Amino acid sequence: MRTRHFAQLLGLSALWGASFLFIRIASPALGPQVLAGTRVVLAALTLAIIMRALRHDWPHGHWRQMWWLGALTVAAPFLLFAWAALYLPSGYSALLNTTAVLFGTLASAWFKEDTLTLRKLLGCVCGFAGVGLIVRLGPVQATPETVAAALACVLAAASYGVSAPLMKRATQRVQPLAIAAGIHLTAMVMLLPGAAWTWPQAQFTPGALLAVLVMGIVTSGLAYWLHLRILRDVSPVAAMSPTFMIPVFGVTWGHLVLGEALSPGIFAGGALVLLATALVTGFNPLRRWLAEAPKP
Repeated sequence: MRTRHFAQLLGLSALWGASFLFIRIASPALGPQVLAGTRVVLAALTLAIIMRALRHDWPHGHWRQMWWLGALTVAAPFLLFAWAALYLPSGYSALLNTTAVLFGTLASAWFKEDTLTLRKLLGCVCGFAGVGLIVRLGPVQATPETVAAALACVLAAASYGVSAPLMKRATQRVQPLAIAAGIHLTAMVMLLPGAAWTWPQAQFTPGALLAVLVMGIVTSGLAYWLHLRILRDVSPVAAMSPTFMIPVFGVTWGHLVLGEALSPGIFAGGALVLLATALVTGFNPLRRWLAEAPKP
């Protein structure tokens, strides 16, 4: 992976880590359906304006593909994470989101976009063990609601992971901007009925409105476009690997801004999840240094 791509993915990790903080702020006020629906409308409008400014064509002839990708990568995860935020701290959701890489690794092997090795399988085991520690030993009591919310986060992450190789294939046929706009437009059609149904119960506080505005324009619209541009040039697993950096930002922002508690379970589970990243992606920051070190 080029240094430029890694730096861009690291920047995306910072943005998406902050998005879990914004979800935690906005979901209790707006409600999960209004939050997800408003977020996707703002993203679709942002991308449509950019499409028009750059004179890009919409993905005509690929709407069936956009529909499935919109459901897997936008509608389902946005709604599931918004609901989970009613019961889980933002750091929890960010950590559970890292399982997307594990699901993405398995899906990429299934679709022949990558190979599955013993090392990667061991990484998957470590990742799920880390998730178990986070849920069981974290600062949140394991109630039926929190367990269901954790499962919702894992399901959202699985949706991201399974769609990664499908999205990679889409970038070979359609421009990244057109894909980003298309999937948000189809997701908007899916989410708007639920948002309209629960609209009267939403409380449009200044904090919630600011949070959803940033999520819609920046962490959804612009960030998805950038991510798809990177995905076009790297493997699906490589494109998803910095997902494991998101918890660093998610836990940090949640602790500093919302005062969310930390615990040994968070650190132990997080360490296992980070180990899973190294095993799944083969990432070793010392490899280049060792290769260039003088031989005795």
